[in-house]
Amino acid sequence: MSDREDQLVGEFPKIPKQERAQIKRDLLLKSGHELFISKGFEHTTAKEIAAHAGVATGTFYRYFSDKRQLLMSLLENQIEMLMPPEPKWGVSNPESMLASLLELHDERLKKTGMQRLVPELLAKDKEFAEVLQAAKRKIFTRILSGLKRAYDNELTWKDLDLNTVTWSVMILAEHAHEKMKQCGNQTDYREVAKVICRLIFPPEVMKQLHTNETVTKEE
Repeated sequence: MSDREDQLVGEFPKIPKQERAQIKRDLLLKSGHELFISKGFEHTTAKEIAAHAGVATGTFYRYFSDKRQLLMSLLENQIEMLMPPEPKWGVSNPESMLASLLELHDERLKKTGMQRLVPELLAKDKEFAEVLQAAKRKIFTRILSGLKRAYDNELTWKDLDLNTVTWSVMILAEHAHEKMKQCGNQTDYREVAKVICRLIFPPEVMKQLHTNETVTKEE
C-alpha cells in the first residue's frame, strides 16, 4: 500500500461543474461509503473504491487526491448527524420531546453507518478529531444556553452546576444507542429521556409541565 493510501492526508476536493463529472464523483462517493462501512477505512483502497464504482483507478484520482479526501467529503455534510440531539426544555412534555429526538438520532446513525468509522478515524486523523471536537463544543454551547434559559425561568434544580449537567446530558444522549452493547437489552429512549429530565427538573416542575400539556390538549 502506498504512502498516499496509508496516511490520512489531503484537503477537501473541489466539486466538478459538469454534470457527467458530478455523476462519476457521486458514484465514487457512494462506493467509498459502502466500502468504508463494510471493510473499515484502513482496509479499503482507492483502487477498490474505483472498481466498486465501475470506473478506472485513474478516474478516482481526477476527483480525489486520496481515499481520505473522499472520506472527508462524505463526512463534511454529516458531522452534525453524528452529534447528540439538542433537547428542547421549554416544551410542555420535555420527556416525550427528548425521547423522540433520541430515537430520530438513532435512526440517522443507523442509516448513515458513519459512526462506525469514528473510533478508527479519531486514532489516526488529528484534523478529523479537531473538527469533531469543534462540532461537540457547538452542541455543548447550545444545550447549555437552553439550560440557562430554563434555569432563569425557575424550571431547573437551583443547586446544580449547569456545565456539569450539560456534559452529563451530552454523554447520555451521545451514547444511549450503545446500551445494547453494555447492558444486553435494547435502548428504551423514553427511559433515557426520563433520566435526563429528572436530572434537570424537580418533581413539581415536571408535574406542572405535564398539567400544562393536559390543559392544552383539553382546550
